[in-house]
Amino acid sequence: MSNPDHLSPYELLFRALLLIPISHYLIGIVILIAVFLYNFLEWHVIRDILTGFRGQLVTLTYNSDSKIYEGVVSKCRILHGRYLTTPWLASPHIQTTFLNFFGNPPTFSYRRQIFIASDGGTIALDWLMSSDVMGHDQHAVYIDNVIPKDDKTPIVIVVPGLTSDSNSPYLKHLAYNTAKYGWNVVVGNHRGLGGVSVTSDCFYNAGWTEDVRVIIHRIHNEHPNAPLFVVGTSIGANILVKFLGEDGEDIPIAGAVAICSPWDLLIGDRFIGRRLVQKFYDRALTIGLQGYAQLHQPRYSRLANWEGIKKCRSIRDFDNHATRIVGKYETVDTYYRQCSSTNYVGKVAVPLLCISALDDPLCTKEAIPWDECRLNENIVLATTQHGGHLAFFEGLTASSLWWVRATTEFLAVLHTSPYMHKQKKIPSLVPPPEPSIDQGPYVNVAQDGMLAAVGNERPGTDEFQDPSELNKQTSDMIMEKQDQELRESRPNDVPSDCPTQEPMSSTCAATCHSATSLIKRRLDQISRHSRKSIWLLAYVAIVSSWPLVGSAFYFFFRTKIKKSLLPASLQKK
Repeated sequence: MSNPDHLSPYELLFRALLLIPISHYLIGIVILIAVFLYNFLEWHVIRDILTGFRGQLVTLTYNSDSKIYEGVVSKCRILHGRYLTTPWLASPHIQTTFLNFFGNPPTFSYRRQIFIASDGGTIALDWLMSSDVMGHDQHAVYIDNVIPKDDKTPIVIVVPGLTSDSNSPYLKHLAYNTAKYGWNVVVGNHRGLGGVSVTSDCFYNAGWTEDVRVIIHRIHNEHPNAPLFVVGTSIGANILVKFLGEDGEDIPIAGAVAICSPWDLLIGDRFIGRRLVQKFYDRALTIGLQGYAQLHQPRYSRLANWEGIKKCRSIRDFDNHATRIVGKYETVDTYYRQCSSTNYVGKVAVPLLCISALDDPLCTKEAIPWDECRLNENIVLATTQHGGHLAFFEGLTASSLWWVRATTEFLAVLHTSPYMHKQKKIPSLVPPPEPSIDQGPYVNVAQDGMLAAVGNERPGTDEFQDPSELNKQTSDMIMEKQDQELRESRPNDVPSDCPTQEPMSSTCAATCHSATSLIKRRLDQISRHSRKSIWLLAYVAIVSSWPLVGSAFYFFFRTKIKKSLLPASLQKK
């Protein structure tokens, strides 16, 4: 046996470590793993214990002159209370995962309504009536004028998130609780989801607002006496806020709620690839998008880069090989910038409640437009410390979602207040802007550059007119009407007692006036289609045609001066 005095310190340390029982090492390893997971999964149960499970106060951001806050939100008890996460789900990642795989959704069946849009696309609306949760027939049937036209029961329109449909657990929580309150609910499934095939070259994306617009106006036309409210979730919230900003006050919506909106897609793209845990979400969502593309492979393989779609490893890859190509965006960043709802927050004219969790693992708090929401008197932003993405579980059994209760209370108070939005028809000589390629992924482009949007069809309409033909007919009618007005405005009779040069001058003046009117009308048409100022277009036209006009004026005036100054004998020469 070697003398301990001759051993190195490391050998002595190794012998000492061997004296420690293996069980102690196992306990130490478990503790290290627990600490790592606690931080990696962002657990906050210890904090909840230290605070006595009181939860955290909801932070409200609003304009100091906001009547929506004073008249509606100030009366909402839930928004002025605290939110406490279910103790065994005290992690944003655990909450979000539990919601998607379990969710504890209520059991019921929707009533489905299907209609065909003007571009040939199929849109499925899943209805849940208040009577369906009161013990009446809950078998799924096709709805056709079930709600009386003069019914005044409020209707809540739901815009789902990315790759979500009406059967998603969080949407079933929302639909059931809203219907239980006594209102009717309809979930507008995105094209190609909810078991419905894509029947046109029009898909949806994060900025595709046309389907929401069609659904809202269709329901409003069918039930004009029923107040309409809209709730958007995740990507659906981004679509909703963008739609509200685009249409402003001319919109038949009484109020709206945006839940866990990504707000700025460019910031969200950078965030979701920043940390390891976010990359798991990125990969999971990519798999869902690839599954969606697989369902509609015939169209995607024709319109996009199918080989690239199959090899996607992230959402950005999918957007690069699919959304960007079919949507005619130059780059993925262009698509993200143009479809971000944060650009439209300042134009929202409808009472809007926005709910976000600061620990949302998908939609980062860095993208929340705090200042923009504070400047708009119609918006109230409610943020919680915890909640995950669309989860917000509460109670020991995790049987309810906090944001669902908050949404229902807000809409109920708003419905009984004088602050519901009423549609204001804005008179304008300029037709409403047509959806550009930046507002939707797959609009039909006619030969003359006009864009055909999804129309508002009557119930049961299965036929649609070719958008290019419709635009051509409309343009021909306008041109024919203007030419008729032009012919009527020309003088028909010339006085016989006038000198010879005066009738010619009058005719010339009338012709010039008619030509000027014609040019002005054509400029008006160009101005309406290009949305450029008529004076700017006139300036460009004058500058571009000045060499020819200048030469004509020079020849004309030189001839006049020559005839007036030179003797007749020289003029004959």
